Amino acid sequence: MKLILISVALLALGVFGIAIKIWAKKDGKFAGTCASQNPHLNKTGEPCGYCGKLPNQCENQ
Repeated sequence: MKLILISVALLALGVFGIAIKIWAKKDGKFAGTCASQNPHLNKTGEPCGYCGKLPNQCENQ
């Protein structure tokens, strides 16, 4: 029972932390979430599979 309470408390703390980060960011958007902005994930310069942007079209470089 003790382990379950600790696990629930840690999960609640994580969700609360993410909620604060979203609340503190402008328009609730995380900066740099597009995979095409990460050179380790996109070594060949392909467009993002989600938004379709090329690495040179991303706003946060």
